[in-house]
Amino acid sequence: MLTQEKESQAKTYSFSKDTYLTWYEQMLLIRRFEEKAGQLYGQQKIRGFCHLYIGQEACAAGAVSALQKDDKWITAYRDHGHPLALGTDPNAVMAELYGKATGCSKGKGGSMHIFDKSVNFVGGHGIVGGQIPLGAGLGFAEKYKKTKSLSICYLGDGAVRQGALHETFNMAMFWKIPVIFVIENNGYAMGTSVTRTSNVTDLYKIGSAYDMPAEAVDAMQVEEVHLAVERAAERARSGEGPTLLEFRTYRYKGHSMSDPAKYRTKEEVAEYKKQDPIEQCKLAILANGYATEEELKGIDKKIKARVVESVKFAEESPWPDASEIYKDVYVEDDYPFVTE
Repeated sequence: MLTQEKESQAKTYSFSKDTYLTWYEQMLLIRRFEEKAGQLYGQQKIRGFCHLYIGQEACAAGAVSALQKDDKWITAYRDHGHPLALGTDPNAVMAELYGKATGCSKGKGGSMHIFDKSVNFVGGHGIVGGQIPLGAGLGFAEKYKKTKSLSICYLGDGAVRQGALHETFNMAMFWKIPVIFVIENNGYAMGTSVTRTSNVTDLYKIGSAYDMPAEAVDAMQVEEVHLAVERAAERARSGEGPTLLEFRTYRYKGHSMSDPAKYRTKEEVAEYKKQDPIEQCKLAILANGYATEEELKGIDKKIKARVVESVKFAEESPWPDASEIYKDVYVEDDYPFVTE
């Protein structure tokens, strides 16, 4: 039952039924997939590092609806949610977490290095800030080829202290590269809060040093994510260059599966959960009469079954053959080096 206040708030946006239901399914798939991944990690089915996206689902779903098929995506190592929102087969992502040969990176990348060329997802990257120059490079390639496509580059709040960010921002603005830089500010760089590591806590203001258009976005609200990315994309495609978006979001779990997150209070986490992006999307769907509670429960049931299917696929998939260890290390080139 919706309160009058929540019903009024839910109706302030004018997105279609299809858009809302797509967002709901995408975010719910990410949530259920990540919950299962956390459970499997505890059972030692998934090993190595594992960074969950629980709480940040709107950051991916809202951007997907605002961009186009040929746009390029790149992010850091909290990277399961983006490809799932883009349409990567959950079987391939789960198999990659297991390290199986059927994974989207052939079992060689694991949780931190999910790639899927078929949806233009150019990877999760394990080096903090390492993807920032790459994201600008992807945008530069589109500008060079004279397409109308762009790149969107995600980074964490901890990565803003990397020197590569400032070098990249300078070049991106100077050359008017069509790239959207997104800081997923979940409040903590590993276990250290933004307020303890940065003199500038409104991180979007960093763009002002380069005259880069920038804004803060309530990324617990999928509609706000879509609208902000849509504005940034319009600037990029019209030749105006990059935009910096600070997505103010929150992760409910620790930095990684080995992090008990004792540096924050239960009250803080509970307060953010009141703004849960999936629940807010659900409220909007119900308020607009786009689906009933029973229909939404049916969607949840379908998605849970899909995640179970992905686990079965990963369990039954083969391990990579030992001969694969030397493959995909270098690009094989048939052309000899030119010598004088």
